[in-house]
Amino acid sequence: MIRADCNGVALVTGGGTGVGKAVARGLVEAGWDVVIAGRRREVLDEASAEIVSAFPATVRATVADVGDPSSVRALFDDVESHFGRLDLLVNNAGLSSPSVPLDELSFEDWNRVVSANLTGAFLCSQQAFRIMKAQTPRGGRIINNGSISATTPRPNSAPYTATKHAITGLTKSCALDGRDFDIACGQIDIGNAATDMTGRMRAGILQPNGETRAEPTIDPKLVADAVVYMAGLPLDANVLTMTVMATKMPFVGRG
Repeated sequence: MIRADCNGVALVTGGGTGVGKAVARGLVEAGWDVVIAGRRREVLDEASAEIVSAFPATVRATVADVGDPSSVRALFDDVESHFGRLDLLVNNAGLSSPSVPLDELSFEDWNRVVSANLTGAFLCSQQAFRIMKAQTPRGGRIINNGSISATTPRPNSAPYTATKHAITGLTKSCALDGRDFDIACGQIDIGNAATDMTGRMRAGILQPNGETRAEPTIDPKLVADAVVYMAGLPLDANVLTMTVMATKMPFVGRG
């Protein structure tokens, strides 16, 4: 059940590591009850224990594969049965694609990234709509992790870039379709948050001109702070898009 002093119930996919764990921690610190979902039980349990040890709160860890419709339905049924409602969905789960030339990319790798990054966000948003439309008080918020790649690609990143561009379309469609049901939807585009996924950036990453160059990163807590701000708005206000990035990363202009 929800605590009396709780801001609401939040679900963070990919919540066991990286940006997802930072966001879950930030939401807990801000007074939310949080469910973290991911594919690996041991990772989720470790993240949950770490967060609870710092901030006494409710953190529920649930194993789920966001690319599997039945697994997603079971995840949202679990949230609804345990808490009775859902106030915030953070669609954060995602995978990167192998950095190989487009003509060398396998169909299996393409499908794997599309399933996790795009189909997963759609399936989770669909289930969030189902709950948010029916609950009392009605409504809620969805925040999608779009990434800088929702705007500008890196070399050899077609699957990841295509899915992140598509997330922008999904965000706008959900924002439009959610209007009549008090469901707000926004997107946060993250540039170079320092996680295991972006570790190679500090060692050097391929640039469009063919050079390999190290890039600056930012603390994932800064991303979490932005998500907490977006999540804390009343439902009659929405941040449709926000970019949080390392100031000196090669993104604006010509790199």
